[in-house]
Amino acid sequence: MVIMMNSRFSDSHVVAPMTASRRRFLQGLLAGGAVATLGHRQSLAWALDPSTTAQSLSGKQFDLSIGETPSGITGAHRSATTVNGSIPAPTLRWREGDTVTLRVTNRLRVPTSIHWHGILLPTGMDGVPGLSFDGIAPGETFQYQFAVNQTGTYWYHSHSRFQEQTGIYGPIVITPKEGERFPTQQDHVVMLSDWTDEDPEVLFANLKKMSDYYNFNEPTAVDFANDALKMGFRQALAKRKMWNQMRMSPTDLGDVTAHTYTYLMNGATAADNWTGLFKRGEKVRLRFINGSAMSIFDVRIPGLKMTVVAADGQDVEPVSVDEFRIAVAETYDVIVEPSEEQAYTLFAQSIDRTGYVRGTLAPRAGMQAEVPAVDPPQWLSMTDMMGAMAMGSGMQHGSGGMADMQGMNHMDGMQGMAGMQHGSAEGGMAGMATAHHARTEYGPGVDMRVDMPRTNLDDPGIGLRNNGRKVLTYSDLHTIGGSIDPREPGRDIELHLTGNMERYMWSFDGEKFSDAKPLHFRYGEHLRIILVNDTMMPHPIHLHGMWSELESAEGEFQVRKHTIMVQPAQRISYRVSADAPGRWAYHCHLLYHMEAGMFRQVVVS
Repeated sequence: MVIMMNSRFSDSHVVAPMTASRRRFLQGLLAGGAVATLGHRQSLAWALDPSTTAQSLSGKQFDLSIGETPSGITGAHRSATTVNGSIPAPTLRWREGDTVTLRVTNRLRVPTSIHWHGILLPTGMDGVPGLSFDGIAPGETFQYQFAVNQTGTYWYHSHSRFQEQTGIYGPIVITPKEGERFPTQQDHVVMLSDWTDEDPEVLFANLKKMSDYYNFNEPTAVDFANDALKMGFRQALAKRKMWNQMRMSPTDLGDVTAHTYTYLMNGATAADNWTGLFKRGEKVRLRFINGSAMSIFDVRIPGLKMTVVAADGQDVEPVSVDEFRIAVAETYDVIVEPSEEQAYTLFAQSIDRTGYVRGTLAPRAGMQAEVPAVDPPQWLSMTDMMGAMAMGSGMQHGSGGMADMQGMNHMDGMQGMAGMQHGSAEGGMAGMATAHHARTEYGPGVDMRVDMPRTNLDDPGIGLRNNGRKVLTYSDLHTIGGSIDPREPGRDIELHLTGNMERYMWSFDGEKFSDAKPLHFRYGEHLRIILVNDTMMPHPIHLHGMWSELESAEGEFQVRKHTIMVQPAQRISYRVSADAPGRWAYHCHLLYHMEAGMFRQVVVS
């Protein structure tokens, strides 16, 4: 794969699992556990210096040094790859209209890179080795220089093999020349990420050998007994038989779980309790960034409504919510208004419900609030597997709805049913979309195809449906000012997100990157990309260099983003103005999916 580079690790052994009690403490699963004051981790002498975990650099000239730093995040002696010695990397604060110069020095033993995620810039400054430049060799300094012609919350990370997983990621905040559209008195970056003590090369190898290696939420005998009580023995048995025939797991919500991951907020564990300060009555902007390698989070602040005012750096019409899902690489700005002089918990639980990270908003350092329990894990539903047809057959959500499934055979039977829209209570066949499968999808790299996917944007997703809270969906998001290109798209490109979960193969249209030809955009054209997710996992898809303008099911402009999460068995479309000549990366932002092949090159010429 063109972007692969040698691992910086020399050892290849599997790291022994951490004890359950220590893992639970680090992830904050023991709500009354010890908390470090001032929100800093209690680092060991050889570990990252806590004073370096919240660097902020501003101006037009930046010097960034990438190197190895001992890390005591879990108490184990491990080495991280860091920028200026910190995890996360320093927050870079730019100003709209400025030209910034960033000198990046590589002090590693292997090549490295920095990609400025969501930033519109010349292709040579994009930072993808093998596409936009050669990478930064050990001992060398590469100078990035480009004009800043946008505003909002973004981030940066390495695009070299697994260095993003081991620590090279940091926030970017771009201040508007005319001031914020939604001014606040306090402004905090909240960067979520995942850390593992394992060598990422070993982790990847484990997934290739056994895709559910880190999944400990598999169905149990107790689950079967509970299902038998709810739906009867025969239907409970049919339910197990169906999943066994498909050789798929109904709990495969995340490939890498808290079995190996410790979740971080601004580099701090749940036990460390990162804290942001406010004064009662102030408006507080929280800039949420998901800088994880593989973890999708559901975020809420018990006791506070959140007003979403920006998505992926672009201002949106304000929408009030209790909770939102943030995929890998997405950013959301929210405003909260604490009316009481008390602490509030920032709570982010993983989509698979195996762990969480928390921080605190408080008027004084050292305060903390109650930490809610992690929601119970849910099984994938018929909607997640079959798309729109599940609505008409009464099988859309939850662990039930098996009455019509007993006679179905493996995937051919499933594909013949894949179709109706989830959003309408009326159901029926209205709004059905038909997918067109490429011949390359009929091979060993694809274990599932959805013929008639759902097109709804108002589904919050597995684990968030009907939970009693107002959950943000893409249908709630409307970019202020509308589309940047009023032309109708001149052509469509349909791509399918494909995979074989058992073999841990991921691809577009059944072709992994090494076997696929580049996608060609004509410079200046306005086109529509249609993505159909033929898998049962969500995929955050990122197009470098150009905006992705998401459409509603009716083809109307919805929201402008740089990363769009496509839910299982879902069809989405977005418009792209091919206004950036050059070679660009296009990929799933789940790191191990990208490295396994869900990556394409886009050539604009």
